[in-house]
Parts: sequence; structure tokens; C-alpha cells
Amino acid sequence: MTNVPLLDLGPQNRALETQFEAAFRDVLRSNMFIMGPRLEAFEKDCAAFLGVKHALGVSSGTDALLLALMALGIGEGDEVLLPSFTFFATAGSVSRLGATPVWVDVNPHHFNIDLADAARKVGPRTAAIMPVHLFGQSSDLDALQAFASAHQIRVIEDAAQSMGARWKGRATMSSGDFGATSFFPSKNLGGMGDSGLVTTQDDALAERARILRVHGMQPKYYHREVGANFRMDPLQAALLHLKLPHLPVSYTHLRAHETVL
Repeated sequence: MTNVPLLDLGPQNRALETQFEAAFRDVLRSNMFIMGPRLEAFEKDCAAFLGVKHALGVSSGTDALLLALMALGIGEGDEVLLPSFTFFATAGSVSRLGATPVWVDVNPHHFNIDLADAARKVGPRTAAIMPVHLFGQSSDLDALQAFASAHQIRVIEDAAQSMGARWKGRATMSSGDFGATSFFPSKNLGGMGDSGLVTTQDDALAERARILRVHGMQPKYYHREVGANFRMDPLQAALLHLKLPHLPVSYTHLRAHETVL
């Protein structure tokens, strides 16, 4: 009997092994192991790929969600609309800040959030909606923005399974107040450990997220507020940067073999 692994990362990583080893040596010899130009270069190319003004490398996909919520000031007393079918981190990040997850049904055909049910769950304490673009499928970004505008709430796109997906030519993570994704090894763009990305089109929100990412610090050792350590290290950024150009090719291949429900 042959054991077939659920996920085999070997082929994709072996194809770039020589480049990975060179990148590792480059980072090792630089002696720069926190933030720096390698992370900035990766962030710049992620922003270009996604069509956003700002992309911030962070420590994990969960921390990406948490940072977005913190930057929007969402906390105790607030409610956040979430799809009932998602990974724990979506609701966990909301609960961790003292806000309340409000469960919304998902559409049975594509498993993304059902905005008709979301409308029934909106209340006076609703501060945001967090759609999850599940199984590589983008939610209807136009409908989401119209819904958020009608109810005057924020949008945080959880794109942990959909970096590369597009809606009418627009990438996921490009339409909400914030987008968030994970670079966990099994994701569309998988790293060599935990890391993630936060995106936004808003200059002020991007600046606040950058400050919160480093313990609320600006300038150095002066702390405006309590943030956290949400930094992505430059080695992870360098390795992910090598894989980024291959994402459109792999994602097109995935979609070509997708089962239509």
C-alpha cells in the first residue's frame, strides 16, 4: 500500500531549493534579522501584485487579523459579523480583543458569507464584517462594499485561503478597509513557518498598523499606545519573495481543476 500525503510541499520547494539556499546565505551574512530592506522589497511586490497601496508583512495570518482589528479600534462592546464556516482564528481574533463574534450563515453553493443573513444580524453594536474568501473563491466584493456602506461598518477581508483570487479583475484584500492573509506552509503562497500579510488602501490606517506592529512605537522607544510584536522576519520575507512570482501560475492551475458546485 502506498501512503499518499494530504499535502506534499516537497516538489514546489525542491524546485527553488538553490535559490532558497542563496537567499538564506544572503540574510545570514547580512546580520540583519529583524525587518529591513528584504521585508520592504517583499511588501512592495505584494502590494503591486494585489493592487493595493500598502502591504505589511506580519508574524502570522492570525496576527494579520488581530492587527487589522486593533488598527480599526474594534474592541469591547463591538460586534463583528463572521461566516459560521471558517477557521478558529477568524473568530478568535475578534474575541481576543473583547469584541463579540456574530455568526452569519454561508451560501451553500460557494460557502462564503450570506449577506442576506448578515443584514438580519446587524445591530446597534455592529462595527465590522469579516468575510472569509474560502477555498480560493472571492466573495462578491461589490456587494460587500455596498453592504458595508449601507450599514456604515468596516470590512476586513480574511483571505487566508485566497491570495491570488480576483473578483471582476480586483484581487481579494484590495477592497475592504483591511485585507489579511496567511503564509502558513499549506496556503496558496506558503512560507517556511508562520507569517502573514495585512493590506490597505488607506494611508492613515497603514501608518497606524505599522506603529501597532512594533509595540505601538514611534519614534524608537517612544510608545504611543500598546501594540504588539507582529513583525515578519527578513528570512521569511526573502524566501516568500522567491515564491511570489510563481503564485499566479499555480493559482491558475488550481482553478482549472476546481469542481464547480
